[in-house]
Formats: sequence, structure tokens, C-alpha cells
Amino acid sequence: MLQDQSTSARAVVLAFINALNTEDFDAARQTIHDDLHFAGVLGSRDGADTYLAEMKKMRLKYDIKKVFADDEEVSLFYDIQMGDKTIFSSGWYQVENGKIKSFRVIFDPRPLLENAA
Repeated sequence: MLQDQSTSARAVVLAFINALNTEDFDAARQTIHDDLHFAGVLGSRDGADTYLAEMKKMRLKYDIKKVFADDEEVSLFYDIQMGDKTIFSSGWYQVENGKIKSFRVIFDPRPLLENAA
């Protein structure tokens, strides 16, 4: 049974990333809880609609390098295309009842901060 949960959580997270990559924000919305919590290097967001409103503006692209799944938790290594920068990152996703409940993304923000300076 744990294998099925892990596979299911993995499928949910990969569907979410694919939806973001194809800018299918309605499909992305179907994979996340209403009260989604996102924590990142440059800030956090609460609520699925708040998070997706930001993603619609940013239009990030993800190139997945590795997927790790353990029960209802999935971790990804990926390159994220942020404007003209490609940033190696890691995301840790918690899936509950077939939808992403929360996730955290970490990366080295220095290349982005250099642009802002």
C-alpha cells in the first residue's frame, strides 16, 4: 500500500509541474489544496489562488533532474528557468488526500539578486 501512496503522490507532483510548464493553470489548480502553503527562498504564499496568481506572472519552467518519493512526500531536483537565469533548485512537496498541501523550494538566490542590484 505504501508503494501506491508514493506512486500516487509522485504522479500528483509531476502533474503539477507539467501543468506549470505548459501554463495550464486550471490543471495545476486541480492538483493543489485550497489552503496550500508555499515557502521559498524569497518569500512564502498561503492559498492556492494566491500562489497561482504569482505563477501566472512569473511563468517559470522546470526541467526535472531527479524525483524522490516516500509515502506522501516527494522531493525534486530541477533547473528552474527564471527569466534569463537557470537556477538549480530542490522542491519538497507534501501531498494529502491526492493534492499538494504544502511545499518548500530552496536554491541559491545570488544570481537573481545580482540582477536586482
